Amino acid sequence: MPWDDAASPTLMSNPGGTGMPEQAAGHAEKGAVVLRYEWRGACVITARGSYDMDSITPLAEALKAAVGEHPKVVLDASGVTFADSTFLNLLILTHQTGTLRVVAPSPQVQRLCEITGVDGLLEMRATVDDAALS
Repeated sequence: MPWDDAASPTLMSNPGGTGMPEQAAGHAEKGAVVLRYEWRGACVITARGSYDMDSITPLAEALKAAVGEHPKVVLDASGVTFADSTFLNLLILTHQTGTLRVVAPSPQVQRLCEITGVDGLLEMRATVDDAALS
């Protein structure tokens, strides 16, 4: 999915661009929540909930903005409860356009990446600190 195919949602982030996840504002759509904050020079996007073609837009816009603004993007996927090919395509696109690290993928995301072989393409890390420093 090219960036231009994604609709434009409203994504809120903390205005200073720094702080911890609990200080970042988020946007919820159909059970999906996206948080954005900076940590150790990286832009961290935290995804929570279910992601499919009806709910991917806030995450797509957050990743697109992050790749355009930061040399390294970290996606905390530990809270993703469902992900389909739309989510997987977004990860691949983000990886192709910038430096992406995926942190602590949930069992659902891990399985999706293993089945499709994307786990060999994406850089997976255990913690946000590890991803930001790598």
